[in-house]
Amino acid sequence: MIAPLFGVVFAWPYRLGLKGLHRAGFRPWQLTLLSLVANAAIGWLILTGRLFLPGLLLMVAGLLDIFDGGLARLRGEESRWGAFMDSVIDRASDIILFGCIFWVEFGQGHRVTAAFAMAALLVSLLVSYVRAQAEALGLSLTEGFVQRLERYVALMIGLTLPRALLWILVLLTALGGLTVIQRLWSAWRQLPTTPGPLRRSTTRRRVARRPVA
Repeated sequence: MIAPLFGVVFAWPYRLGLKGLHRAGFRPWQLTLLSLVANAAIGWLILTGRLFLPGLLLMVAGLLDIFDGGLARLRGEESRWGAFMDSVIDRASDIILFGCIFWVEFGQGHRVTAAFAMAALLVSLLVSYVRAQAEALGLSLTEGFVQRLERYVALMIGLTLPRALLWILVLLTALGGLTVIQRLWSAWRQLPTTPGPLRRSTTRRRVARRPVA
């Protein structure tokens, strides 16, 4: 939803930041690990009952998550292993953030907010799972109302603005559910309607023959 707008507004700052990281000698995997560390620190701050500071620090974690892929392309170090680890760490970061929010809100007796924190987490994992299964069948699913960038921005708003967290979690759950439906519909349209063997096993055999970059 907001990625195209960010791409236009922050195009030059993104390029300057990317060049700065490249000249500083950073590697893509270092940014990926730093993103995980940042999200772990944010989760710990949330567990201490503080929300405003973690909301601000989400900007740092989000930038690290954005720059690692761009740096990999700039350095010519894109690989299937890097994409795999990036996806795994992204899911781990989601579990940390939403899990910590659930723990704090449930402990404070805010059962509705805690329930929507868990719902938002499950929906975000389902969005990723649907895409992974589609790619295993040779399909391409990139559409979606809410993806990782939108979740970061929404959580920043929910954590920094008073009494906004519940509504942000409700919004993430609803739009995430629509994203799942959108991707399922896209996958159904791309898959052949006539009976035949699945392409999953064929795709896996082809991938296995290719050397890892």
